[in-house]
Amino acid sequence: MRRRAFLASPLVLAVPVALAQVRYPAVRAGADLAFPRDHGSHPDYRTEWWYITGWVRTKAGVELGLQVTFFRSRPGIGEENPSRFSPRQLLFAHAALSDARSGHLLHDQRAAREGFGLAAASDRNTEVHVDDWRLARTEGAYSARVAGRDFDFSLRFRPTQPLLLEGEGGFSRKGPDPAQASYYYSEPHLQVTGTIAVKGEAAPIVSGEAWLDHEWSSEAMAKEAAGWDWVGLNLAGGGALMAFRMRDRKGGVYWAGGTHRGADGRVRVFAPAEIAFSPLRDWRSPRTGATYPVSMRLRAGELEFTLEPSMNDQELDSRASTGTIYWEGAVKALEGGRSAGQGYLELTGYWKPLKF
Repeated sequence: MRRRAFLASPLVLAVPVALAQVRYPAVRAGADLAFPRDHGSHPDYRTEWWYITGWVRTKAGVELGLQVTFFRSRPGIGEENPSRFSPRQLLFAHAALSDARSGHLLHDQRAAREGFGLAAASDRNTEVHVDDWRLARTEGAYSARVAGRDFDFSLRFRPTQPLLLEGEGGFSRKGPDPAQASYYYSEPHLQVTGTIAVKGEAAPIVSGEAWLDHEWSSEAMAKEAAGWDWVGLNLAGGGALMAFRMRDRKGGVYWAGGTHRGADGRVRVFAPAEIAFSPLRDWRSPRTGATYPVSMRLRAGELEFTLEPSMNDQELDSRASTGTIYWEGAVKALEGGRSAGQGYLELTGYWKPLKF
């Protein structure tokens, strides 16, 4: 999905679709994902991302939200051109830090075509880089190295649970047409250790929990859709919940879905009618004028949570790389007024409807 709910979004395609001259492989129900191979890149498909979000805490007790994302896009132009400069694969990266002490999101971004040592994504395992930003999976754990303008991440993410295949065995529907789908798996409750340095400050050791999504697809977002809301929650006690809704151009629901894995390991896949996002409070960006429903009531089957952001201003301007502005923020999940988990909420298409 980007998050979420949809892999083929314009967020990861800086090249107009009208230029595409290739046939992309279809995403089909019943395909078996194989690991570690499917941790790696799928360059034949149109778009792909590796997405890590999480909450960490310093030894002094300061809570921070973090996001590290790498995108791959096959724009479908210049593939017959033998030149090494032909943009057969484009790679983008976003990173952000949510620190309530600053009151606004710190973020940075990178973009490059594959090749010349500038950017690459391995097709054997997770190993992707854009310039000096890197995400790699070795010996079953992930490491991320990101040096931005205002922060520096050096982090390790260790799985504590099995992979969570989203949708039906990793086949995740994004619309009424079965062709509107992605291959999608998550890794909830990643154990995070490392350091996060903010410009001008020492690099404190941090620890906490994160969530990784890996998704790839060939379908463009449906023309009826304007954007999406997505959330991934590491629930107290070891449970995990992913939920999304695709919004239509009138503000209604075009499609929805989600997956819950309980602390006992049992998995439930939700039908569209079982997911509901109900805005509770809006925030208007003083920079862009976009209004985002930053506080939500989420219903997934019998589960119901209130989502409250760590701070209102978690708007990310990615026009220099993926061409849009969206809200991506650290949120806490409350159940009956009590803490029930932590995660990230993504809100796209509120600045402008997404176009593909």
